[in-house]
Amino acid sequence: MDEIEIPQYFICPISLQIMKDPVTAVTGITYDRESIEQWLKTSKHTTCPVTKQALPSDSDLTPNHTLWRLIQAWSAANASNGMDLIPTPKTPVSKSRVVKLIRDFGVPSLYMNALKKMEVLAEDNERKRKCLEEAGVPKAVILLLITCHRQGKISCLEQALRILHLIWTPCSEIKALVNQNCDFIDCLTWILLCETENPVIVTIHVMVILKRVIEVTNSRLLEKLKPEFFKQMLRVLKSKTSQQATKSALHILIQTCQWGRNKSKMMDANAIFELIEFELEKPEKHVTELIINLLAHLCSCADGRAQFLGHAGSIAMVAKRILKVSPATDDRAVQILKSISKYAATKHVLVEMLKVGAVTKLCMVMQADCAAYVKEKARGILRLHSNLWNGSPCIAVYLLTRPREAHGGVEEGKK
Repeated sequence: MDEIEIPQYFICPISLQIMKDPVTAVTGITYDRESIEQWLKTSKHTTCPVTKQALPSDSDLTPNHTLWRLIQAWSAANASNGMDLIPTPKTPVSKSRVVKLIRDFGVPSLYMNALKKMEVLAEDNERKRKCLEEAGVPKAVILLLITCHRQGKISCLEQALRILHLIWTPCSEIKALVNQNCDFIDCLTWILLCETENPVIVTIHVMVILKRVIEVTNSRLLEKLKPEFFKQMLRVLKSKTSQQATKSALHILIQTCQWGRNKSKMMDANAIFELIEFELEKPEKHVTELIINLLAHLCSCADGRAQFLGHAGSIAMVAKRILKVSPATDDRAVQILKSISKYAATKHVLVEMLKVGAVTKLCMVMQADCAAYVKEKARGILRLHSNLWNGSPCIAVYLLTRPREAHGGVEEGKK
């Protein structure tokens, strides 16, 4: 194949490979479609690579059918020398075609076929996904899902979710639609309860979309989330459908717990118990980081601290995660111990902190390469209960290894 002389005009000026889908730009230069589209997408200056003339990213690229036929004929003539035939280029999707498919959503006998065609387009390439987005498909699919929820239809859910998963964009139109009412969040919560043909795939799509929806939802709606919403998030967490669904559920709970009475709704759903049980199974580090973060938020309220202490393994679990996962986890775990020791520090709790190694870990934090503000939190906890903990071996070791810092911290509590 190296001995074959390839006609120069068959070669793309960008990729320097034989063109599979030659298109001519408004500057008159022909490129392979994939190469020029990638150039226009990533180049800081939208200019023609050959002529250096202005070439807007949305400029027309005209298929060069004559050149494609010449390349195809030449490839066929050289097949015996190892040349492969150039496949027929796929017809670029047009906005008018997509708009027609959207109109078919309103026809009961046509909407399933329209969804299947859109799904194929969305899975094909970035260019077609962009076309679907610009034609208004995200909004149309959201409205279709809401209609299915109201009518109790489940036949098209997987296709619609797949499309939205691929082409979701947080544009102003979508943000406005999501924030008009709670219908879409209620719809997605309902889908999690539906008996679909591929429940794992559907759950993953729903959770990823829900995470994106929550990110653009205003505080007014976040404060109105229903108890059922949090029950479903915890059910997904407990079911361990997939890592992607698990992480999405945790992100959603972290983002929503800060609004209104959502912490109380999570308490009612037994969130802290489920989170601790999940963490005791030793998930991957990023999941642990999210769980400890969420627990820190929940322990900022009295009910959360009560539920946390109601689990026999809670303090030990948090103590063991310190200095073993990430700096962010160290910060959140120490924050949990700070909340507990400051607002729920019964003698029983303080003795347990000592017994399960929480006090030892706080001393280790003071000596480890942790952020100054994390050390300050640990120092504050040790100062607060120095009278009870001063006789423990870990405190004694801490005093011997860091005498000045310790006397300015733990010992200072005696004064």
